[in-house]
Amino acid sequence: MGNYAIAIHGGAGSLMTGTVSPEKEKAYHEKLTEALELGYSILSKDGSAVDAVEAAVRVLEDSPLFNAGKGSVFNNDGVNEMDAAIMNGKTLKAGAIAEVHTIRNPISCARAVMEKTKHVLLASNGAEKFAKESGLEIVDSSYFYDEERHAQWVATKNNDVDYSWSGDGMPAGTKKFGTVGAVAVDKEGNIAAATSTGGVNNKKFGRVGDSPIIGAGTYANNKTCAVSCTGEGEYFIRNVVAYDISALMEYRGMTLAQATAEAMKKVALLGGEGGLVSIDAQGNISAPFNTSSMFRGWINAAGEKFTGIFR
Repeated sequence: MGNYAIAIHGGAGSLMTGTVSPEKEKAYHEKLTEALELGYSILSKDGSAVDAVEAAVRVLEDSPLFNAGKGSVFNNDGVNEMDAAIMNGKTLKAGAIAEVHTIRNPISCARAVMEKTKHVLLASNGAEKFAKESGLEIVDSSYFYDEERHAQWVATKNNDVDYSWSGDGMPAGTKKFGTVGAVAVDKEGNIAAATSTGGVNNKKFGRVGDSPIIGAGTYANNKTCAVSCTGEGEYFIRNVVAYDISALMEYRGMTLAQATAEAMKKVALLGGEGGLVSIDAQGNISAPFNTSSMFRGWINAAGEKFTGIFR
């Protein structure tokens, strides 16, 4: 039995210390802690890394604090449009969905794609139909309505794609990439990654980011690491960030910390912003970001717990 550990993120952004109310900051830490502790408890009871990351992400999807599931932003048509992916590092099997509107927990549908089909990615109406056939919880679109998210969209709907955030008294133009994700290693040394997102505020209808693209925003391989990314998805797609980290470890012999730093450097060189959480089979964790903040947390192999927002 090896070390087991879990790391999560709730999105990166340009938030600065003091721009979030004490009450909201406390709520963020509490929800991150809830997700971490649930995932870790699964690992401690001999549960799989796949079980742990799915459970942790579901907690974040059910909270309006994060841009995934319940808290998803609105696209240019004023519709919530969600993506998710999950990958098993032991088998290299993966499942993903994109452009869904009524699935309460997109990450669970992504897992169903991985385990019940021969496919990797299902989109839009096909993914919705598959979710219903799989017995997953379907909700009315009103479930995803959040007043703060809607006000954010109304303020920007006549503009181009907008990464800014204006809620909670934050300064206009503050960026907040609210994707959520989790990575874990279980007692058997198997690793997994999961990512879920509502995408980008005011995005073009049908836009798909890096989260459901295996190798871009989500990747796991027992030989190397598990990665879940957050940020300006187009840059993470163009750099194939999640797989790049694995390849740097496998083919260049880099450590997890070295590989994640190198991959994020490439994102920055193209002008992209964001971050990621990652873990290897030994329980090492790396969570670099090139923004001023990233909602993040982990319980490491020594059982030490951390949650953070700012640098």
